Amino acid sequence: MRRRRFLGAGAATLGAAGAVTAGQLLSGNASASVGPSTATAGPGTAVSGTVFKLGVASGDPLPTAIVLWTRVTPSNPGSSGILPPTVPVSWELASDSGFTKVLKSGTVNASATLGYSVHVDVTGLTAATDYWYRFKALGRTSRTGRTRTAPAAGSSPEKVRIALASCQNYAHGYFTVYQDMVKQKPDLVLFVGDYIYESPAYSYRVRRHEGSGSPVTLAQYRARHEQYGSDPDLQAMRAAAPFVVVYDDHEVEQDWAGDTANDPVAWPRDKFLARRAAAFQAYYEHMPIRTAQKPSGPDVRMYRSLDFGTLARLHVLDTRQYRDDQATTQAGALETGRVIMGDTQRNWLVNSARTSGRRWNLVASQVMMAETDVLAGEGKEWFYDAWDGYQVERNSLLAEFQDVRNPVVLSGDRHRTIVSDLKLDFDDPDSAVVGAEFVGTSISSNGDEDLEAFAAEWAPKLADNPHWKMIDARRGYLLLDISSGGIDAQLRTISTVSTRTGTTGVAATFRVEDGVPGVHQVGVETTATATEPTGSESPTSPSTSTSPASDESTEPSATPTPTDAATTTEAPSATEPVTDVTATP
Repeated sequence: MRRRRFLGAGAATLGAAGAVTAGQLLSGNASASVGPSTATAGPGTAVSGTVFKLGVASGDPLPTAIVLWTRVTPSNPGSSGILPPTVPVSWELASDSGFTKVLKSGTVNASATLGYSVHVDVTGLTAATDYWYRFKALGRTSRTGRTRTAPAAGSSPEKVRIALASCQNYAHGYFTVYQDMVKQKPDLVLFVGDYIYESPAYSYRVRRHEGSGSPVTLAQYRARHEQYGSDPDLQAMRAAAPFVVVYDDHEVEQDWAGDTANDPVAWPRDKFLARRAAAFQAYYEHMPIRTAQKPSGPDVRMYRSLDFGTLARLHVLDTRQYRDDQATTQAGALETGRVIMGDTQRNWLVNSARTSGRRWNLVASQVMMAETDVLAGEGKEWFYDAWDGYQVERNSLLAEFQDVRNPVVLSGDRHRTIVSDLKLDFDDPDSAVVGAEFVGTSISSNGDEDLEAFAAEWAPKLADNPHWKMIDARRGYLLLDISSGGIDAQLRTISTVSTRTGTTGVAATFRVEDGVPGVHQVGVETTATATEPTGSESPTSPSTSTSPASDESTEPSATPTPTDAATTTEAPSATEPVTDVTATP
């Protein structure tokens, strides 16, 4: 490994004062087994397990438009199989799940050139409205998906609910936490990277990756996406709400940077760019994104913004494609001129945030922005793959945040939940706080970790990171309710990803106040709720644990927040989707 790799083992929550918060771990297993949804789309329709086996998805919601996605798949994974060069795919968008009132419809040709993927950019829609959609091809009908448009420009929505997710390693565990996410009914899912992993098949803990090695060709990246896309829990979530996605490193290769591979000797520039082009195309073919995000060879414009009335603007960054190669020393990380965004993207971000006119300026970053000092005691040591490896640009951006209304960064990559204040100068404990950051944990990456090892590694380092409000090593996601008065965030964790019988619950809650930079922890909730197993594991009863009272500003408080009772996950009715062409009705 040429550059970094992050945190060690473990699965505890640590408070900012340095104590391990005992009793905050979820335990117990789920009850009642339930299989993936196979309901038909309506009378007379046939459901195929192969034509639309990757399900449906929607994404990048605008007030009057939404992207609908599916992919027609042959029986041979990663190839064109026996399909003709193009396959006509019809689509319908309705105001109800029974499709009694179809509002928009059309037909597009899914081509072998783009892996028979379909990207339909449906326009002329009503803002802040739920819609249902489905696809038909080769005599089959896809499952039904539900989506929602963004609030109208100039409107003042009461709330926008965002689920922050990242890092779903198929080989490290099951994606069952998506069952809980479906029940929380987010307005959108923000996925900030590592949607697939390029790990070879022999490197696994729970499930084995397809193939025999790491993907490097278009066919191989397609096959890896197909394997991930076949997961029933991921499919159910993609069919339940629109996604906003961006890649990080593992969609291509671990720790790649700009035009430089992790191992530039084995992968010189031209060879690596060919691999990157293949990875980018496969990514586009499997994501609900617009043709504006369609790659041209090894290049793609992924940074973009989405507005939610006057409430929020979401700036989606690309911290991979334009970065300088990672530093290898502290001195290198401090060099002037080193960039992780690049000048063009940085200027776009600063100008967009300053002039957004929105109450909240959300910044989706693939890697952590707040400082991580991993050297206990005197001195500092950083992870160079994150913003810490680009100190001058990071600090310059944080200075700009002083003139931005309510900047809140939403990140991933770490396989940890780390909630932090963003400070003007991390070297100065008394420096001004200019924003907040939520680093989401992984869906499954790192698997179930060792509690005691994690605590032993990180408790001694908390004093060196006083801007952290919490670090937690469990798998799960963050659920953020954004309103005019503030952002209320829940850390929702699952007890295990090693089986499909994990239990979910609220591990901690946080609050960001309008006009007050920074974030504070509100409380801890330790009641677990059962997820619904999709496999054949034997279910057992869930259990709960409690947490001692603690001070709000340092350790999690004991103020409980009720969690949802376990219910059967209702995936949108099953039928099946199609091709890769953009169409506007």
